[in-house]
Amino acid sequence: MSKLDILYEDNHIIAVNKSGSDIVQGDKTGDQTLSDKVKEYIKKKYNKPGDVFLGVVHRLDRPVSGVVLFARTSKALSRLNKMFQDKEIKKTYWAIVGELPELDEAQLKHYILKNSEKNKSYAFPKMRSGAKEAILNYRLVSGLKNYYLLEVDLQTGRHHQIRCQLAKIGCPIKGDLKYGFSRSNKGGGISLHARRISFLHPVKKEAVEIIADTPEDEPLWKEFKNVN
Repeated sequence: MSKLDILYEDNHIIAVNKSGSDIVQGDKTGDQTLSDKVKEYIKKKYNKPGDVFLGVVHRLDRPVSGVVLFARTSKALSRLNKMFQDKEIKKTYWAIVGELPELDEAQLKHYILKNSEKNKSYAFPKMRSGAKEAILNYRLVSGLKNYYLLEVDLQTGRHHQIRCQLAKIGCPIKGDLKYGFSRSNKGGGISLHARRISFLHPVKKEAVEIIADTPEDEPLWKEFKNVN
């Protein structure tokens, strides 16, 4: 088992920095999941007999890196689920794109239609049957050579939302062949990173902010870090 990058841990929740190859929950590939790895870690660290409880409260697409939050108790799981539903959890992403957006800062609002067969979403300017409203805010953080770093605040959580909406404005994410970038990244991930998650602890009621370091195998992340 590859070493987990644990960002936060207590009796109620645990947060991990996901790599761009890990899958949060099982799919048809049958690959070991991040949730299974976290369960193994808890079982070993705390010498727990039997099955370990771990609740998945949100997901990241497989090629996306960054912070993933899990619940360690059923109480924390139900409360976190409600907090996500009520938009009380703030998620901030970093995205590297190859095209400069028209505006340095803007809110994007589209209607996203998911095609399950192709595992792809399509963004439309107006409502259409079966589509869901998708809103995000982005701002240009810095530019470097032929690439630009955007910070994205999600207002809704739709299927492939950031990937789909940025592609719609002509700024597909670096390495994201599915949404129109010209070539893949080494290792198959894309340059979208769940940088930060902020929320009120579901049990302790204290403010929590968890920040995930960017992947070390992508030199551009390091270059952007040096600029900022």
